[in-house]
This record gives sequence, structure tokens and C-alpha cells, in this order.
Amino acid sequence: MSILINKNSKLIVQGITGRDGAFHTRKMKEYGTDIVGGVSPGKGGTEVHGIPVFNTVEDAIKDTGANSSVIFVPAPFAADAIMEASYAGVELIVCITEGIPVMDMMKAVSILKGNNTKLIGPNCPGIITPDESLAGILPGNIFKKGNIGLISRSGTLTYEVVDLLTKEGLGQSTCVGVGGDPVAGLYFIDLLNMYQNDPQTDAVILIGEIGGDAEEQAALFIKKNITKPVVAFVAGQTAPAGKRMGHAGAIISSGSGTAEEKINAFDAAGIPVATEPGEIPLLVKRKL
Repeated sequence: MSILINKNSKLIVQGITGRDGAFHTRKMKEYGTDIVGGVSPGKGGTEVHGIPVFNTVEDAIKDTGANSSVIFVPAPFAADAIMEASYAGVELIVCITEGIPVMDMMKAVSILKGNNTKLIGPNCPGIITPDESLAGILPGNIFKKGNIGLISRSGTLTYEVVDLLTKEGLGQSTCVGVGGDPVAGLYFIDLLNMYQNDPQTDAVILIGEIGGDAEEQAALFIKKNITKPVVAFVAGQTAPAGKRMGHAGAIISSGSGTAEEKINAFDAAGIPVATEPGEIPLLVKRKL
């Protein structure tokens, strides 16, 4: 098993005819993802890398039976693309687009909840179940099938940690980059619960960063509800207060959201915290 995505996932790419959409469609297809169609209004009837293009998500689903979507639509139109997919019945949406206005995402998230649609992102690298399916911009060659789940707010740290795990022989069940925007879809608690119920996952790595209180909430949830081993890392330990570091959600304000507070929360919950990414494989091995 895995969480959210597997070899049976049928993916469509919204924004497939754009530069990024076309490039990553080819990469996902080469990895083995079952990409059954693309969506680009006004370009229905064409093809990209041999994949049929449709004018609407509804048309794509009717013709292909797609159940998942990855979005490369530009920021001004991305929230509309998310809502279109949700209304059309897509079960899982992975939104790669960054820079979507917060108010747009607030509207989209409310629609998703009403339609029971799952969202990864926006402003994220995507999701992968190694050797089965990849939805997003993750470099598939560094992943190895195994039993370690990974959730991360940082795309580049996802790649670094996965590379370290793979080199140490620690394969992954499913890896999810949740993104760093202040308004997003599935997050730590949602995914931790899924990993808890996934028989393929024996341990979980949680990579957080400064800003917000998602890590603190996750620590409490883990202490009360998760029986599988969890290892954490918090990025931004030397970040100055009041300065945004990379992500829109990665900002310390009013004395809250600091790395120290997050690390203390994990410590209080009995969750080992790596001081640097290179320590993570060793901590995981100690827990298994």
C-alpha cells in the first residue's frame, strides 16, 4: 500500500501545454506515472508527448477516467483550476504553482472541503510513491521503494533528505511535499494519520520550518495518536525574526513560530529532532 497515490492513479495535467507543464509531464511519464490526459482551454484535440489534451477537466475525466490532477497553471488562474478539478470530481489535486493570492486559496479550500477533495500544495514539489507514481517536480531518480514516510514543508530539503536516506539503504513508502504557503491543503496532521494507517509505512520523517504553529500541533497529535516512530527536523534555526525565509509561511512574527519553539514541542512529545539533515538517517535507524 501507500498513501494518496499509487500505480492505479490516473493523472491529468492542468496546464500541460505550458513550458513547465510540458517539461514535467515528460518527466512524470518517463518515471512511469499513468498520465492519461492534459487540460488546456482552447487546445483540446491536440497532444503533448503523445498525451491527449482536453479543453476542460470534466471532458478529460469523461474520456479517461482520471482520478488525480497536477496543476502547472499560472498563479492568477491556479485557484480557478483547483476549483474546476474539484467540481469535476477529481479525488486528489497536486498544485505546484507558487504565488497564488491568499484570498484565492481561502475560497478554493472552502470549495475543496465541500466536495471532499484532497489537495497537496500549492507551492509544493508534489508527491511520490517510489516505483509506482510521481505527481509533481520531484527528481524520481533519488527515490527508493521502502517503508519510510516523509512529510516536508521544504522542497529542496525533501530532495536532500531522501538522497541521504536512499544512500543509507532506507527506502520510502510515500513522500509528500506540502509546500510553504500559509493557506494550503493536506498538512502534517492529515498525513500523519494516513501514515499511521498505512501498513507499508514503519516510520515517518517530518521536516518543518519556521513560521506558524503546524509543527507544534503536529507534535501534540503525534504524542496522543501516533504509535509509529517519528523523527523531525526544523529548518530556519538561525533565521532572524521578522524576515521571511523562502516561503510565504516561513516568517517569525510577534515572538511565535521560531525554530526553538518547534524543537521544544517535539522534545516535549518525545520526538527526536535532528540538528542537521545528515543526522536524520541515523535517528531513523535507531527508531526502527
